[in-house]
Amino acid sequence: MLKRRSVRGAHRAGTPKPDADAAVALETETEAPAELALGFEGESIDPVDESEVADIEAGFDSGALAAAEAATVGITFDDLGLSVQMLRALADAGYKHPTPIQAQAVPLAMNGRDLMGLAMTGTGKTAAFTIPIIERLTGGPKRTRALILTPTRELCLQVEESFRKYGRHSGLQVISVYGGVGYEPQIKALREGVDVVVATPGRLIDHLEKQNVSFDQLEVLVLDEADRMLDMGFAPQINKIVAELDKYRQTLLFSATMPPEVEALARKYLRKPVVVQVGRRSAAASTVTHYVYPCPKEKKSALLAKLIKDHDMDTVLVFTRTKHGADRVVRHLQKEGINADAMHADKTQGQRTKALADFKMGQTKVLVATDIAQRGLDISHITHVVNYDVPQQAEDYVHRIGRTGRAARTGDAFTFMCADEIAMVRTIERMIGKPIPRISEVGFDFGT
Repeated sequence: MLKRRSVRGAHRAGTPKPDADAAVALETETEAPAELALGFEGESIDPVDESEVADIEAGFDSGALAAAEAATVGITFDDLGLSVQMLRALADAGYKHPTPIQAQAVPLAMNGRDLMGLAMTGTGKTAAFTIPIIERLTGGPKRTRALILTPTRELCLQVEESFRKYGRHSGLQVISVYGGVGYEPQIKALREGVDVVVATPGRLIDHLEKQNVSFDQLEVLVLDEADRMLDMGFAPQINKIVAELDKYRQTLLFSATMPPEVEALARKYLRKPVVVQVGRRSAAASTVTHYVYPCPKEKKSALLAKLIKDHDMDTVLVFTRTKHGADRVVRHLQKEGINADAMHADKTQGQRTKALADFKMGQTKVLVATDIAQRGLDISHITHVVNYDVPQQAEDYVHRIGRTGRAARTGDAFTFMCADEIAMVRTIERMIGKPIPRISEVGFDFGT
């Protein structure tokens, strides 16, 4: 039979360790050989028998999660056994204390364990896998040893930026591989050789079929935002890519939620994974203040313009349900003298990259996007997120508002609710476990 037990990461002697008791491992009675856990060749381990394993989530309870997170308070990056080069890079970036997901996941990943990291948006998941991968690869042979799969081009670029930020003293080379841009620069870089490939599944398969890249000596695979990749229908592509990889690898899976499809993916590709969860999987960021504005559909654009002006909003991310809706909102804001731009799938990659860069630099006050941006936008200074349309899935609300209140900063989330969206708002309230205050704006509330 299988048993559950806690696993502690490797640390330097004499340094405090974050409590990893909430990290749940699916273990057999006999430990895996150390050389296999580290990704080297050894005796093969059969996949976990699903009939013998209870639901992973049964291992979590609010008390254990709270205890694990409390144990990370006061932990610094110096306590995680990181190299001098990594500590310099973190100091250069202005970071001293890891987030809870980083404090728990980094030591375990550095110890070579397969890992499932479950944490809501904005908690620092990206650094939780880029830091240990950089530590593992630094000073090793020059070949492609790590692959990170992401659902979107924007997230691909964010992960690449994270590798460059934390690996600035490592000498590692990283490339982003995604669609919407030319093949030639990617082909040239892949054939010359890079240490880390960050890719969207579709474009990566194109390169694999053309034999532009080889993963014969891959050591680490990361499935980032796994739930989002499955939502977008990438399961067949993921299966095809993983079939090309060495099975004696370390696999890290990070996800904001764990629906049955993600659990099945983990059981298929991870060996005896340690599961680290930070916060309830449906929890909204505690640093965000929520408000609902009742408003008929035809007045939402006017209400948005009024609130931006009245509240002197600085950096505003607006979510619409459709691409045409995003363009329509941008046109209205521009007529009101508000600098706005749109980002959605009909835009070219160049247009999307420019819109995002202008927003980050403050040249654009309002970025209007479809749900393509609900994950993977790491912009620390977003002050307001506006749900112009109520999301059709309750969990998408958490991901949308996770764009503000990041890294312990505060932010506001405004949701515009027309009459036929009342039921969806109530579903969201049940999921986050609290009512959202209604704000009646004179001249806009459909109830008045």
